[in-house]
Amino acid sequence: MTTNALATRPTGLSALDMAGDAAKWGSSAALMPPMGNLDAYIGAVNRMPMLTLDEEQGYARQLREHADLEAAKRLVLSHLRLVVSVSRQYLGYGLPQGDLIQEGNVGLMKAVRRFDPDQGVRLVSYALHWIKAEIHEYILKNWRMVKVATTKAQRKLFFNLRSMKQGFRAENGLSEDGAVPRESLSEHEIDVVAKELNVKREEVIEMETRMAGGDVVLDPLPDEGSEEARGPIAYLADRNQEPTALIEARQRDWMATDGIASALEQLDARSRRIVEERWLKVNDDGSGGMTLHELASEYGVSAERIRQIEAAAMKKMRKALAEYA
Repeated sequence: MTTNALATRPTGLSALDMAGDAAKWGSSAALMPPMGNLDAYIGAVNRMPMLTLDEEQGYARQLREHADLEAAKRLVLSHLRLVVSVSRQYLGYGLPQGDLIQEGNVGLMKAVRRFDPDQGVRLVSYALHWIKAEIHEYILKNWRMVKVATTKAQRKLFFNLRSMKQGFRAENGLSEDGAVPRESLSEHEIDVVAKELNVKREEVIEMETRMAGGDVVLDPLPDEGSEEARGPIAYLADRNQEPTALIEARQRDWMATDGIASALEQLDARSRRIVEERWLKVNDDGSGGMTLHELASEYGVSAERIRQIEAAAMKKMRKALAEYA
């Protein structure tokens, strides 16, 4: 055996071992089915050969010292069954197991890349943290449309609150399908959760509320047999901020100020006084302003004449306002 061959041989493995492993791992990897067939994939993963301590350390050193991708592949393939096992713990979140496995595999590959065989820890123990971390991140991003946990305390509550609630039900002799299920935590249970997880009571209550809620479609499609579908968009929309509403509001504001003032300038003094007293000086409760008879007495004409002057003035003002509309 040459010096180069000795330099690249994993520690603790003989040349005969390497020859046998090459055939064993090559055939196993070739038989790996695609993730689309989950049952076949899990079956193939469970048939993958496991590594002894010497083999694991040898391949880990080979990867660390020589960046040997073949060694990395064997470390990953031999621990894929661990990812499948961990993924089963998170099936209750309603996400596809295939997706959970894929995310866990990413965590496994990160663990293999960072694994140090000289720390005295098996890869299975070291990789467990990385696998769970990737699955946790995937669940938090995809469990709901809106992320439910962002802080460290919220993440801790998200992954522990449901199991603790199930434990409380068991202590009280109630199953999840019991006749009298408890919908929310009691005050005592909230205190217990907060103490065990080292979080605030308010955070426990908030997370329980978040997890009890569900996603709501903002603009749902109509149901069968119905032409309309009423969703939150129907009553949450701010009509006042629509472009057409804003334009109309600005136009009304102008007409009520500058527009009226400009139209009044088109009238003679008497007509302007009559319009102001009959319309602009009248309060909401009907007080203020002057009646037709009061104006008739002031100008020494009949009330009917005041009405005619008012009608003519209003017609002239409408014409003036129409030019600015």
